[in-house]
Amino acid sequence: MCADGTLMAAAAPAWADAPVLRIRTHLITESDDVGDIIEAYTRDVAEPGDMVGISESVVAITQGRAIPPEKINPGLLARAVSRFAHPDASISAPRSMQMAIEEVGSFRIVLAAVAGLAGKILGIHGLFFRVAGHCVAEIDDSGGTMPPYDRAVILGPKDPDAVARRVWRRTGLWTLILDVNDKGAVDVLGSSIPLSREREQAVKQLLRKNPFGNDDQKTPLVVIKTSGPPTAGSGRGSLSASQGSLIRKRCSADR
Repeated sequence: MCADGTLMAAAAPAWADAPVLRIRTHLITESDDVGDIIEAYTRDVAEPGDMVGISESVVAITQGRAIPPEKINPGLLARAVSRFAHPDASISAPRSMQMAIEEVGSFRIVLAAVAGLAGKILGIHGLFFRVAGHCVAEIDDSGGTMPPYDRAVILGPKDPDAVARRVWRRTGLWTLILDVNDKGAVDVLGSSIPLSREREQAVKQLLRKNPFGNDDQKTPLVVIKTSGPPTAGSGRGSLSASQGSLIRKRCSADR
């Protein structure tokens, strides 16, 4: 095990060009369960050693974190700060900024706005989100999801690592909760097992072209056909003793 607590890979991943299978699903709503979804749609596709990736917005929807616009009333602070956000950022919309305020508080957003302004003067990018926190960066404004969520503001998923571990405990599949966009940015928000730096970079490179389709494609689930570490449970293989011990400790904390 590495000093930072991640699992040490024996070598850099040899599956940088592994096939990525896009899985079509039904329209996922807040009445669905992530474990049910992954179990149902990967049963005949995923094998021991494969990774399953699910879109973070879908996980958030199952948690009831898709907020209809009519339930959001942007205040003066949200309207003021959103005017200075990059036009491509979700928080450039006052309703999304209002949800950011409700997520982290007004004081932190004001500090983030001051930091962002200083960053613009000094030519340092990203200071707003460094201060506001990753949960603010995860907010998606309307337009990225199919109806009835196409007008909703979708917050980031709650406790993504814990969600991924619960899926592993149920299905035996190494699960990743991912934030991927069409600009090549890939963030691993949650993982059943902590990723080594090499594996995380390999996953990011593999998914850089964004295989997810959260709109009318309805493909928010992917299976990465890797030759990585074996999975556990349900007859799908088993983890090493050290991996199993780490997972048991982390899963017990989720109960």
